Amino acid sequence: MGMLPHRSSQWRLWKRFGRRTLCSLLLAFIITLLVIASYALSGGRSDLIQMLSASFSRDFAFNSNQSGTERPKEIAQAIKECNINLTYTTPHIGNSFLDKGELHLTPRRIPTAAELEQYEPHLFSVIPRQFLHSCQSPCWYHEYNGNVSSDPYGTNAYSLYAKRLHNIFEDMRRRFWSRLTVRDSRYYRLRCLPHFYIIGQPKCGTTDLYDRLRLHPNVHFSVIKEPHWWTRKRFGIVRLKEPFHKPFPLEDYLDLFDMAAQKIQDFHNEDILLDSGRTDQILTGEASASTMWDNSAWSYFYDNVTNTEPPVLIQDFIHAFQPRAKFLVMLRDPVERLYSDYLYFAIANKSAEDFNDKVNESLQMFESCLQASSLRSCAYNTTFSNTLPVRLQVGLYVVYLWDWLSVFDLDQFLILRLEDHAANITQSMRLVYRFLNLGPLSEEQEASVTHKQASNSRRPEDCSLGPMLPHTRQALIDFYRPYNQKLAQMLADSAYVWEA
Repeated sequence: MGMLPHRSSQWRLWKRFGRRTLCSLLLAFIITLLVIASYALSGGRSDLIQMLSASFSRDFAFNSNQSGTERPKEIAQAIKECNINLTYTTPHIGNSFLDKGELHLTPRRIPTAAELEQYEPHLFSVIPRQFLHSCQSPCWYHEYNGNVSSDPYGTNAYSLYAKRLHNIFEDMRRRFWSRLTVRDSRYYRLRCLPHFYIIGQPKCGTTDLYDRLRLHPNVHFSVIKEPHWWTRKRFGIVRLKEPFHKPFPLEDYLDLFDMAAQKIQDFHNEDILLDSGRTDQILTGEASASTMWDNSAWSYFYDNVTNTEPPVLIQDFIHAFQPRAKFLVMLRDPVERLYSDYLYFAIANKSAEDFNDKVNESLQMFESCLQASSLRSCAYNTTFSNTLPVRLQVGLYVVYLWDWLSVFDLDQFLILRLEDHAANITQSMRLVYRFLNLGPLSEEQEASVTHKQASNSRRPEDCSLGPMLPHTRQALIDFYRPYNQKLAQMLADSAYVWEA
């Protein structure tokens, strides 16, 4: 069963794509009408939008299916009550309050294991309930029934869409049969999932963290930095805003960890041969920066025609198989994150003025969405998010983190600020090693990690555009402030307010 047939249920979900699309487009149409009406009433677009005029109040109770470890009282209370007090100001009226409101992030219903299996039966048929006790990474042996002449990676979708992987898969193919384990004339291959995930956020330094962490000799990532399998590829999303392709099967994702699995196998064979009794382990990881926030495919593939909030989230599936997984989160000031995001993804006619226009339009649209839907719905709504001129919703860190904490414990997360990471890389990486229970590096190894040039920094042509306009910055500071304040309360760290 080296390459199992893709689940038929996924294709039944695929066939319902039209119905999901119709519902999503209808919701987007309603939101658009609200935006048009808001424009008409305001007499046109102003430099800064009057935000969130309605009060949103919901009953609230924290749902969690994990007992976990005991948290400090102030953090536990902040996680339990995710009430976000909203107060927006406009420079045109000084510091006068235009309106006040409160958003209560409502509790989400945690799906049962049976419900998750109904959504994704193929995952539950392939991934075992228990992993090898001898490995710290989540690995297991799977019987391989292919013949000697077959190419185990010949149909891998990642290879088909990324030519740069061809040589990697060819090298893996040449060594494939030599690394299989033979027992009773049967062949078994070691399969692994990530022990830890770098889950976000985009333009917050995840690439730099990944590039430094992979220099540790006991860390082995997937063969590509960002597989985006949990969030996109398993639904057939190859590139955002493009038509759906054939979904990438789970086996193709697992193939990306075959080189790491080989290292784990060699590591344990050497340990047994030398009887060294080593306690260090090889850890598998991946670094898809979409994992924390992107649930954009839910409205197309999961039954949910009456509710505008996702019935299941990415973390529900990861938790079903890896309840003790670890997660690294890198955050930065969401105002700066948004401008960096714009500079990176915009193709032509980039300027501070164009960014200002796109921010104003996005703020207006988000206000209109909140007038029609819940905060979670606006954060996760696929069609709405695709219409935003800039990805305003990615900076709502507290919304996504709070939903992750509905199934995982806070001690399973290491949350870092890019500002702190850049200021003291040595200390930042030591925190990461300690969190992952990795052994310390030698002075020479640590020097190679800390002295490495920063990865994925701003391009020279983008630097020449200069900073965003002051009134654009103030508009975004006002927008993100209540969410940042709640995040700071949740993490018991005022640094996450990002205001001097």
